[in-house]
Amino acid sequence: MAVAHTTHQTDPMTETESIAYDVVVLGAGPVGENVADRTRAAGLTTAIVESELVGGECSYWACMPSKALLRPVIAQADARRLPGLAQAAQGPLDTPAVLARRDTFTSHWKDDGQVAWVNGIGADLYRGHGRLAGPRTVTVTAADGTVTTLTARHAVAVATGTRAQLPDLPGLAEVKPWTSREATSAEAAPGRLIVVGGGVVATEMATAWQALGSRVTLLVRGKGLLNRMEPFAGELVAEALGEAGVDVRTGTSLESVTRENGAVVAVTAAGDRIEADEILFATGRVPHTDDIGLDTVGLAPGSWLDADDTLRVTGTDWLYAVGDVNHRALLTHQGKYQARIAGAAIAARAAGDRVLDEPWSAHAATADHHAVPQVVFTDPEAAAVGLSLAEAEQAGHRVRAVDVEFSSVAGAGLYGDGYKGRARMVVDLEEEILRGVTFVGPGVGELIHSATVAVAGRVPVGRLWHAVPSYPTLSEVWLRLLEAYRDN
Repeated sequence: MAVAHTTHQTDPMTETESIAYDVVVLGAGPVGENVADRTRAAGLTTAIVESELVGGECSYWACMPSKALLRPVIAQADARRLPGLAQAAQGPLDTPAVLARRDTFTSHWKDDGQVAWVNGIGADLYRGHGRLAGPRTVTVTAADGTVTTLTARHAVAVATGTRAQLPDLPGLAEVKPWTSREATSAEAAPGRLIVVGGGVVATEMATAWQALGSRVTLLVRGKGLLNRMEPFAGELVAEALGEAGVDVRTGTSLESVTRENGAVVAVTAAGDRIEADEILFATGRVPHTDDIGLDTVGLAPGSWLDADDTLRVTGTDWLYAVGDVNHRALLTHQGKYQARIAGAAIAARAAGDRVLDEPWSAHAATADHHAVPQVVFTDPEAAAVGLSLAEAEQAGHRVRAVDVEFSSVAGAGLYGDGYKGRARMVVDLEEEILRGVTFVGPGVGELIHSATVAVAGRVPVGRLWHAVPSYPTLSEVWLRLLEAYRDN
């Protein structure tokens, strides 16, 4: 049986404990928490191990603080497009107030509330560094050096996520660059900020800090921004960033980065010299698996963990990889979806039930393959689900892209003057279903779930005519898309 539901901080003078659970979860971020929630709901004793703050990256350094920074920026941009309000919204944002509000969303980087939640579901929390020590075994080394051994009767779930990837530039460590963590937790706006990257973190943080008072230079190695979305998404976001004052430079790579007299000096491959107060590298993520004992179970330290649709690691019958660590979809909401699937699969197998791997099974994360939604909280917002046109064609589907401008939608005009936005649906011409949908424009983040339902549910195009959008809302873009598909 498990010990009492509590946070474990063992007396350093005690000997090593060995405690058995049905399930042991490595990582107490949103993904690990959801695995534990599902296994506890099924009556399985569960231990959860965390070396940092309970609540994980999303709660303290990613989703929540970044969106708290961005919300005032987007609200002000929306206001500036509205006659009658535009004049009042011309002044600068109150940066200290924005940062103070951000701090409330991170609970001031304290995890008391999250710890209480873990205790409330009846899981046992172990603070310390967790490492696999052979099949179904995890050791937890606490800050005081005490080691506790946990064994799992049914499953160990790895939900350790990812960390920022930094390029191999000489002397970079001495520069003390920002990663996403520093960018979302900074106590003040730097006067000048270089952002390196062209993806979600780069574009969102360029949006936020430019509005909060920084002069931002965005360096993008590729041809454009948001290259995992339809090309027009990155084009519209880049255009808006430029209009907001961001110096966007595409096709630009760095040769060196140093600090001189306290300032960052970045030299590009073309020989351009750029000075700033801080530099943010948003150049990808790597799995947080280098020191979790993968070698003790025949896996390579530092690797992504391949998992099947029940999130069980390939070649094992007890190890699960859930969330970013499996590289299926590096998004918090998708990781939480996987966690619910994994928890259900672990519980079913523990009960001796047969786990079905089929499209509508509660034990298979099939949406990872064809219906992953994402929102980029820039101005304009960019939201997409499923496959882009290029991805659908590469997958061998016979498809057609249908595009409409949001200017054709009455509801768009209510958002203010000069609304810029575009919508695309990628239609499978053989099955008459949607393979993907992309929206770009103010407010479209709240529109993407309708597309997710259509893509995940494989709703026939003909049936979508009967999903009547309310007037006058942005959702009428669905009618314009269907009309364009019918008429062309």
